[in-house]
Amino acid sequence: MPAMALAALFTISACSDGTTANPSSSAASEEHNDADVQFATEMIPHHQQAVEMSDMALEQGGTEVRELAERIQAAQAPEIETMTEWLQAWGEDVPETDGHGSMEGMDHSQMEGMMSPEDMADLGSAQGSQFDTMWLEMMIEHHDGAITMAQTQVADGLDPEAVALAEDIAESQEAEIEEMEALLQGSNG
Repeated sequence: MPAMALAALFTISACSDGTTANPSSSAASEEHNDADVQFATEMIPHHQQAVEMSDMALEQGGTEVRELAERIQAAQAPEIETMTEWLQAWGEDVPETDGHGSMEGMDHSQMEGMMSPEDMADLGSAQGSQFDTMWLEMMIEHHDGAITMAQTQVADGLDPEAVALAEDIAESQEAEIEEMEALLQGSNG
């Protein structure tokens, strides 16, 4: 019976004008535009790189940096899964990455806030307070890039769930930037 109800729901939604969305749906609505696709396609590797940077912090960072890295991972890993589901639901390609946010054939400099392979290697080589300072500065830059991408999605996106996620990303990452700036001031003070 649930399968029939689901089929009926899809039939009804396929005939609708797209102004209402199923709030219990875990996949994005069928109403989307190029901005939605670009947002998800670029934010997936962007988030993957933040997760990789957080992995480094869990191994090399001080207590406060490790705690922040855990929260970043806890927020961004599920968002990667959500955006992947959206792209699949929309019939769009999911970006192939190396698991570290690097997309084949993509120049990192073209994506807001992405670290270069050299930046990541330098971070991986850092130790102690040098690591913490580098990580905080790089993650602030990384978050700034994500906020810019999220603001573009809010302005140009069509899918209400993608717009809502972009709003959440901007809000949470602005708060994390404030926290990171305070940590930097504390370490330099």
